[in-house]
Amino acid sequence: MGNLLFIVIGLVLLIVGGNWLLKAAVALSLKLSIPKIVIGMTVVSFATSAPELIVSIKAALDGFPDLALGNVVGSNIANLGLVLGITVLMGSIDVRKSFYTTDWPVMMVASLLFVGFVYFDGVLQQYEGIVMVVFLFLFLVYLLRFQKTAVVDEMPDDDVPLPLYKIALFLGIGGTALWGGSELLIDGAVGMASTFGVSDRIIGITIVSVGTSIPELAASIIAVLKKEKAISLGNLIGSNIFNLLAVLGITSIITPISVMDQGLLSNDIFWMLGISFIILPLVFIPKGLRLGWRDGIILLLFYITFVYLTIK
Repeated sequence: MGNLLFIVIGLVLLIVGGNWLLKAAVALSLKLSIPKIVIGMTVVSFATSAPELIVSIKAALDGFPDLALGNVVGSNIANLGLVLGITVLMGSIDVRKSFYTTDWPVMMVASLLFVGFVYFDGVLQQYEGIVMVVFLFLFLVYLLRFQKTAVVDEMPDDDVPLPLYKIALFLGIGGTALWGGSELLIDGAVGMASTFGVSDRIIGITIVSVGTSIPELAASIIAVLKKEKAISLGNLIGSNIFNLLAVLGITSIITPISVMDQGLLSNDIFWMLGISFIILPLVFIPKGLRLGWRDGIILLLFYITFVYLTIK
């Protein structure tokens, strides 16, 4: 019971902390007169990936590499299976052309790069982390130069100029909440794994990954309820790209990540590749560049099957 409480409080702190960090980061960018497009692609993406990043770094440093890897692989599967599935069940969404020209190919390359690095030796080395971060940097440079129209400001409500003391306060509180939340979440997750006799990987790929995907789910549902057609598949795909390249890239630069539970290599990474690939035909069939309720059911069934087989 105590472990579950740690997990819940940890997740709440991570979500609240990430939100405060996001507000502060956007306000600071506005103060420094950084163009909106740059904010959307860098600051906002990094801030919304902050829970995954903090949890993965902390888990890897504390000697729980499977939690770090399971968190990211599970988050990527949850973003497309659970979050996107629920979102399109609530209302169909139109997909932009940039999905198949840029977003999806980059997500597949990032996924295959990660799988290639980790599959053969079971370790994500520091130099491999550097390659992943450099690839992310090149992708961002490409977006800024050639894909400006593909980026839409999804959160105009956050673009509030704040006085400097408030920015500092939000940064301080947000950072502290993220750190405290990651401590509690990892303690609770590791405790729960030992109580139920399951591996860190199982807890990481189910409970922890769904928890760190809650911000994306909340943002998507709010957008659907507000009937904002601005929700794009690009958001979730962008989150997946950042999870792989930034979260795992930065974590492995700080400390190499070794796979302990072989289920990650024999099972989980293939589910991640599968759901990443399946998005492409779903977007085009039966109606081009659109995701509807039937696609939502397929994605949710995919996710439920994955969780069932993984726990079993």
